[in-house]
Amino acid sequence: MPQVTIIVGTQWGDEGKGKITDFFARDMDYVVRFQGGNNAGHTVIVGDQTYKLHLIPSGVANPNVINIIGNGVVIDPRVLLIEINNLIQQNIKPRLLISQRAHAIMPYHIAMDEALSEHQNELAAGSTKRGIAPVYADKAYRHGIRMGDLLEPKIFKEKLEKAYQFNVGIITKVFGRQFDRAFETIYHEYLGYGEKLRQYICDTELELFNAYKFGQKIMFESAQGMSLDPDHGMYPHGTSSNNIAGYSEVGCGVGLNLPKRIIGITKAYVSRVGNSPFVTEISDEIGEKIRQKGIEFGTTTGRPRRIGWLDLVQVRQAVRISGITEIAITKLDVLGGLKEIKLCVAYKTNNKIITEMPASLLAMREARPIYKTMPCWNNFDEKLKTKIKAGGYSQLPDEIKNYLKFIEQQIKCRIEIISFGPDRADTISAN
Repeated sequence: MPQVTIIVGTQWGDEGKGKITDFFARDMDYVVRFQGGNNAGHTVIVGDQTYKLHLIPSGVANPNVINIIGNGVVIDPRVLLIEINNLIQQNIKPRLLISQRAHAIMPYHIAMDEALSEHQNELAAGSTKRGIAPVYADKAYRHGIRMGDLLEPKIFKEKLEKAYQFNVGIITKVFGRQFDRAFETIYHEYLGYGEKLRQYICDTELELFNAYKFGQKIMFESAQGMSLDPDHGMYPHGTSSNNIAGYSEVGCGVGLNLPKRIIGITKAYVSRVGNSPFVTEISDEIGEKIRQKGIEFGTTTGRPRRIGWLDLVQVRQAVRISGITEIAITKLDVLGGLKEIKLCVAYKTNNKIITEMPASLLAMREARPIYKTMPCWNNFDEKLKTKIKAGGYSQLPDEIKNYLKFIEQQIKCRIEIISFGPDRADTISAN
């Protein structure tokens, strides 16, 4: 196994990155989140324990792993402390390091996010309203407050005065909203958060550089999926941070000059929370059946996810842009029992057949799917799961084998990992 492994989503997020990260983390020394914030939700299930994570990397259930929140992540300190305490109550003391260069989400960022969501109307991304976009904007405006600033009262106050004035001015004067949190209240509250998190905040970039230099194994975990990327996804219906594999170096502060294993996580169907064109969306009883069986409700928001057939145009783009070396396919068990399944191999838009994702929002709105229909497999029961775990790939139903081979042919990338249930153990290698 290469020293560096990168986990990325190939769809709109919710592909099962948390489970696959946890699966590989047992062989890692470090697991690193390199972008996003608590707008992400990763679920890890180990036996009868379920860990719902938003900021802490999904390697946390492996006791030997050091988990790092990199500089590219934006952090709500209050939420992070709740997450740490929840894990402690589940008998996990996180081995956690937080980049001193990661930016902090402040109360005015959340208020700004709510105002912006209403302002954008039909072009909105379906924001979780956690303050993610405004804190990345403040980072670019150079009004940002970093986690290390919370440990230095004088610097924090100096920065907060400017940021508070700027953001509250926009909230009240541009959007005509009230903001009732006083400067001094925020100042003292966040100094308190800094003290509680002091033991974790450090130079993670140097930590990772030394780990990398001495040959330790590092896994990078992205949040969301490629179609939400602000550059390469379905803009503006996306997130505020780059979630492709190439951003891992920026978001951790280390140049990774070695061959990398880049694993693209692909769900056997597609789900989406938020607004955007959705070419393969299923709006009938089949979509509802998949939603309920797959428990397709947001980990962060609880919102029901939109459901669609697997879109290979979407996955094809993710493979190309992130340089994905292999695919992990998840939730095969959810489709079991359907009469047939469909895979989108191309779009028809503007009277043309296209096989790559267009940048044009108009083209995406007008796109219609071109499907390959295939027979489905029977429902997974415990007997079948046990058989597959014992015998591996050879014990998969022929319908699944044919389905996987067709996907590989379409996206020109091999499928190496197969997941057929939520538990860590419900996973096999394709080889």
